Amino acid sequence: MDDRSFGEYLKSLRERQRMSLREAERESGVSNAYIAQIERGDRPAPSPDILRKLAVAYKVTVRELLEKAGYLEEPEMTMSEEEAVDRAYRYAIEDPEFRMGTRQPPEGLTLEAKKYIISVYEKVMKRKLL
Repeated sequence: MDDRSFGEYLKSLRERQRMSLREAERESGVSNAYIAQIERGDRPAPSPDILRKLAVAYKVTVRELLEKAGYLEEPEMTMSEEEAVDRAYRYAIEDPEFRMGTRQPPEGLTLEAKKYIISVYEKVMKRKLL
C-alpha cells in the first residue's frame, strides 16, 4: 500500500470513530498535525510505535495497521475454525469496554456458544472479529 492509500485508510478509520484530528491526538498522544500529514500522504507510513498508539485510538489491532503500512509482508498463519473462534472469544471477553454479562471462561463452552458471544460483541461494539 503506498503512502497516500495508507493515509486514506487511516483517515477512514478516524472518521469511522467520528473523531476529529484533535480528538485523535488526545486519544493517541500523536500530534494532530502529524496525523494530518500521514492522512494526506505527505509523510511515509509512521513507525510501529506510532501505529501502536493509533491502533488504540482507532480501536483496531496493531497487526492490522502494521500490515496496511507494509511492515508485515507475510500473511498471518491460517488457523482452524475452532482456533479462530477461541481467539476471537478471548479478545471479546478481555475487552474492558465490553461489559455484557459475566465472564465465562472458554473451557466448557461449545463452539456455538462462543460464536454467539462473539456475534453479540460484534453487534454491540461494531467491530468484526470473525
